[in-house]
Amino acid sequence: MSAALQLMNVSKSYGDLKALDRIELALPDDAYISLLGPSGSGKTTLLRVIAGFEEPEQGAILFGGKRIDHIAPHNRGIGFVFQNFALFPHLSVAENIAFGLVNRELNPVTDAASVKARVRDIISLVGLTGLEDRAVTQISGGQRQRVALARTLVTEPKMVLLDEPLGALDANLRSRMRTELRAIRERCGVTFLHVTGSESEALAMGDTVLVLDRGHIAQSAHSDLLYNRPASPAVARFLNCYNLFSGSVAGDVFVSPTGRFALGGFRQPASQPAYAIRYDRVDIREQNAPVLQGEVRLEGNFVASEYSGAAINSFFALDDGRVFEVESHLSRSAPQTYVEKGRYALVWKREDALVFA
Repeated sequence: MSAALQLMNVSKSYGDLKALDRIELALPDDAYISLLGPSGSGKTTLLRVIAGFEEPEQGAILFGGKRIDHIAPHNRGIGFVFQNFALFPHLSVAENIAFGLVNRELNPVTDAASVKARVRDIISLVGLTGLEDRAVTQISGGQRQRVALARTLVTEPKMVLLDEPLGALDANLRSRMRTELRAIRERCGVTFLHVTGSESEALAMGDTVLVLDRGHIAQSAHSDLLYNRPASPAVARFLNCYNLFSGSVAGDVFVSPTGRFALGGFRQPASQPAYAIRYDRVDIREQNAPVLQGEVRLEGNFVASEYSGAAINSFFALDDGRVFEVESHLSRSAPQTYVEKGRYALVWKREDALVFA
């Protein structure tokens, strides 16, 4: 698959803050890419540099094989969907969508019949048929999100940048819009680069997920590989599904302030040693339950459980004061009841752990 966009050694600073630090990146044609990272990691800055709203101090940006870092944003062939949608409240749905088509600097569409036809086609594509004459203040949040997307798509960009496009929507609508955005992208056949701070959204949306950490691309991988094999403790932490322990490797044992864990799992080279076990790889057993061959065991006091639909997340206080989390999928077994402050064994197979060393 050819690269639609390339960033080569791109850096951007604000005073002493290095927002982007020598970014090397290649995005393919016709793909959905998620960009995940915590607040302050540089996600929005990266999007704005690609769009042309910010200028990098060094490096080059190539799009379709041509350098674009000194080209004005509206001439790059890249669409941008803002987090707050940035719609014109005094214009109708159709007028908002037509605005960029009619008013762009290069090749504006002046024929009214052509504008009407293109707006009608894009309205059908994003599922807004029947709402053309409504004011954007009279439609739902999900519909406004579609208007913002349609306004970008009607200009036929070769790539679309989305800055946390689902952040302003409620949970049910976010879930529906994930599916709709992917379907719209597939019908358009262009690359979407979707910025989010939600690990579940990034994994669900992206054919490929990029993880940004302090201005660096910490990992670029398919969702399943990222979820099962994070490249570093920082990436594992961003995914919010691993219990992480600091410490060091001594022979076949990981030594941490919490305890000593027999090794046998996947080892990943990393600058900072760590031991990680995913929430859903842990069993909760009675304190005196036997430990089987190849298992690792900790003890903790039950604190609370949270029901999240398909799973229950249970929290335990370890002896060093840290909180250990266990995710139990209800499809596997009926929900269990634990005694408040009761002592339990937390057990996992040693080959299920990830060791960074």
